[in-house]
Amino acid sequence: MIDDLTRNYGYLFEEELLQEINKVGTYKDIPAGYKLIEIGDYIKSMPLLISGAIKIMREDDNGDELVLYFLEQGDTCAMTLSCCLGDSKSEIRAIAETDAKLIMIPVQKMEEWMSKYKSWQKFILQSYHDRMSELLDAVNSLAFLKMDERLFNHLKDKAMVNHNETIHATHQEIARDLHTSRVVVSRLLKSLENSGKIELHRNSIKVLEL
Repeated sequence: MIDDLTRNYGYLFEEELLQEINKVGTYKDIPAGYKLIEIGDYIKSMPLLISGAIKIMREDDNGDELVLYFLEQGDTCAMTLSCCLGDSKSEIRAIAETDAKLIMIPVQKMEEWMSKYKSWQKFILQSYHDRMSELLDAVNSLAFLKMDERLFNHLKDKAMVNHNETIHATHQEIARDLHTSRVVVSRLLKSLENSGKIELHRNSIKVLEL
């Protein structure tokens, strides 16, 4: 685990902190589709993402979902941080977008390291800033972009976090991510294909403009 830590976080954290993370952290190897955090859970640890991507979602009163943002290598989740430090229930669902490797840090250490290590404090504050920017982007998208623009941006995001211009997802799965209907998604995908932005295949979508 120390090799993964050094490779992904060595430029951020001092050696002493890396050794502490290696000592108290729990290494997890999770498959794509695995539900890491559920809405209503009490969260007792925070993830440091070593590889892969995690999809962070909210759910309305009717059970419909909306993707807020993706976490990638070197990231952590501000929503998780808030729940850990406030000892409150999770308001988000976290699902592995791809196969992923991560290290779970106990909440007690998170608080201890905030005062003990300047590098950890800086990392946590930067993480809050980055996730807040992504949340504002999500709000702006909902408030100001038409559905075809939201759909294309979502496809580009999925392609980038998967490091693959070809996306393997059903129209229904995409509709669920965007809190809309499969019929709307299918119609807009065809429109995006006609405009030369994507190619539709039987079980995949290729993004042509990244």
